[in-house]
Amino acid sequence: MGLFPWTKPAMVAEEDALPGRAASMPVTGTHFVLGTPIEPPFPPDTEEAVLGLGCFWGAERVFWQTPGVHTTAVGYAGGHTPNPTYEEVCSGLTGHAEVVRVVFRPAEVSYEEILRRFWEAHDPTQGMRQGNDVGTQYRSAVYTTSEAQRAVAEASRDAYAARLAEAGYGPVTTEIAPAGPFYYAEDHHQQYLAKVPNGYCGLGGTGVSCPVGVVAAE
Repeated sequence: MGLFPWTKPAMVAEEDALPGRAASMPVTGTHFVLGTPIEPPFPPDTEEAVLGLGCFWGAERVFWQTPGVHTTAVGYAGGHTPNPTYEEVCSGLTGHAEVVRVVFRPAEVSYEEILRRFWEAHDPTQGMRQGNDVGTQYRSAVYTTSEAQRAVAEASRDAYAARLAEAGYGPVTTEIAPAGPFYYAEDHHQQYLAKVPNGYCGLGGTGVSCPVGVVAAE
């Protein structure tokens, strides 16, 4: 997966990105683990988070195991190509990151707690890679759906960056940007590690805890 390790990945320019297609990816509508719909409309008491933390197989499992999460799905976001395929995303020519859409109930689990799990589940200092997975599609990213989410995401990044620096890590490279379109990944990628329990999981955190308690939601 990804590019050769001696090649430094770079984001593709919009004019050089693959054209994609108008048709969206067909997916099974029901979550393999939770039994809830993975496509909207979602219940009115839910909120959405879109997070990139490397290969989305292991990343999705982190969140479907989180109490208060209504549903999850894997897909592509942050790039240029509409409705890309997995192979196109892996080529580096779409600009997309592999992401997880997390639909959660704020009355049961806060966005701040979702972010704590996000930060602790991967190494957000690695740039365009996670471990042996190299490429722009594996970058760390938080795509926010509101100004309130942006403020919390930036505050949590700064708090965690300070902890990581104390532990000897470099600067946090996580992209924080407004959420654009979310494109579903192919059906066999959805809840992959529940369907293939011994499947590949490249997820690996730093072991540094995120000081979630000092981040105040606005």
